[in-house]
Amino acid sequence: MHFSFNQQDPLHSMDKLESFKSLYHRAAERKGGKRALDFLLDEVHYLSNAELKEVVTDDRVLSAFTKKIFQSGFVWRVVENKWDGFEESFFQFNLEKVLMMPEEMMERKAADPKIIRNYNKVKTIKANAQMIFDEQQNGHSFIEFIANWPASDMIGLWAYLKKNGQRLGGNTGPYALRALGIDTFLITRDIEAYFRAHDIVTGGIQTKSSLKAIQDSFNQWQTECDLSLCQLSRLVAYATGDNNVQVG
Repeated sequence: MHFSFNQQDPLHSMDKLESFKSLYHRAAERKGGKRALDFLLDEVHYLSNAELKEVVTDDRVLSAFTKKIFQSGFVWRVVENKWDGFEESFFQFNLEKVLMMPEEMMERKAADPKIIRNYNKVKTIKANAQMIFDEQQNGHSFIEFIANWPASDMIGLWAYLKKNGQRLGGNTGPYALRALGIDTFLITRDIEAYFRAHDIVTGGIQTKSSLKAIQDSFNQWQTECDLSLCQLSRLVAYATGDNNVQVG
């Protein structure tokens, strides 16, 4: 991995923010050294905009949204084990077929034991298919729409999914984006703990002010290095919490 330490002053509003250099060195100490840390960061998976547009189709977007909605508050392994049943029941998440499903069919699908029987979550499949379809009417695929969203405003994309979709607020939307290969940071327990410990976030983690402070922090770090948002997100987690490695 190659990255640079750019000598820029932190933003005035971010005077409490730790420098990338300090963050990186602490994470390296906790993970067994620079070489070990770089190996871990190199494993972080994300796709370029060109790759996203080439390999991801909108049915896969709907599939990812649905999987994360069902995994939210549930045992992820159970959802994974039943996922073939979801794909079969909902026509491999073909948008046109999903949008043509009458309510009675949705109710029958929700009662089928080969999927997880939760009608309220099943209803989100059609609602989120509609969101994707509506954006397609603007002359591009939905994956193009989210791939072209500026990385400096990922919280704006999160807000879009929360407002226009169903059950995609909180961490559900961001986790679905990450699963698709979108370069986004996450707000895990360790990352929340980091921002609270540094007094950058003091209120609710999902408030507009908290999300903006976190986005501003990642934006500042990106001026100091050449890591992706995914890698920076992982770096913060590595530098925080009970995940250090004892070497020797």
